[in-house]
Amino acid sequence: LVFTEEDKYGLYSDLLFKYFLAEGIVCGHDLFVASAKEHPDNILKELPAPLLDDTSGKELGDEAAAKSEDFQDSMKIAWRYQNLPKMETSPTTYTKFGHYYDVSKKMSPELCQSVKRHIFYLHEELSLEPKMKAWNMNSGYARLLQSIQKIISQEGFDGSDPQKKQRNVLRIGIQSLGSLLWGDDVCCSDTPEDPHSLTKFLYVLRGLLRKSLSACIITVPAHLIQNKAIMERVTNLSDMVVGLESFIGSERETNPLYKDYHGLVHVHQIPRLNSLICDVSDTKDLAFRLKRKQFTIERLHLPPDLSDTVSRASKQDLAGSAKLLSSGCGAMAIGKKHLDF
Repeated sequence: LVFTEEDKYGLYSDLLFKYFLAEGIVCGHDLFVASAKEHPDNILKELPAPLLDDTSGKELGDEAAAKSEDFQDSMKIAWRYQNLPKMETSPTTYTKFGHYYDVSKKMSPELCQSVKRHIFYLHEELSLEPKMKAWNMNSGYARLLQSIQKIISQEGFDGSDPQKKQRNVLRIGIQSLGSLLWGDDVCCSDTPEDPHSLTKFLYVLRGLLRKSLSACIITVPAHLIQNKAIMERVTNLSDMVVGLESFIGSERETNPLYKDYHGLVHVHQIPRLNSLICDVSDTKDLAFRLKRKQFTIERLHLPPDLSDTVSRASKQDLAGSAKLLSSGCGAMAIGKKHLDF
């Protein structure tokens, strides 16, 4: 269960959502797309076209290798830092992992229809059975859980029951869960009338995912949920939590330090299934940028200071700063800095 916090305007989270679905089509997986904002048929029509010739991935690897060589040639590193591990934005050698997609082109209808697709549009479902309520949650969530459970049991994705036909993987995509369009008020008030529907839904959904051959991605407008307790429960009920922060409308949009990026990726939680400890990433400073054809996630590296004057604090500045700091570790650090100089 991948929980994705939408960016402020939902531009990049929708693109990441479509990447997940497009990868499922290329791999031959069945799809289940649910939304209350736009019709799932329209979402499937806007999936990016895959690059099946693998030339794009090799170009990315060659580009990263060229940048690394140019950087090493142009920069002379001090001897004390030469033995430290090198930080790179992407692998220097091309490795095949997944598929690459061209966001400037749409997936062909023939390829999109090559897999079995199931759609759930909330407004159509509620018009058929508007008063249905189960599991003590609102009707939209209950109806969605019933539909997912039906697909898992009838289409052969239930791992607890022996299946006669060939096994496959079900990819579930739920868009903008928790928004007002789903009949939930967690995004409207700090003290919602029904604060437990979302957490109950995720609890039951995770149980369905555990016993089935399925994976699920959910996008949620987390920036609208002001109740921190609800967000903590939602995080605990998810396997992986990723947040997207867009630079649109923020001060970082005009900051020259972030001119090569369009936003940040915050990894709040990494899956730890069947393990006593969680996997710890070597870095959590990730950024994304949308190129003309591709959406890429890289390690965040700020550009080096190449100014002619080296900014070093004078003794007077250090003495003034020391007065502002409390005694103890801060003063010891300042004193050590004098010795280093």
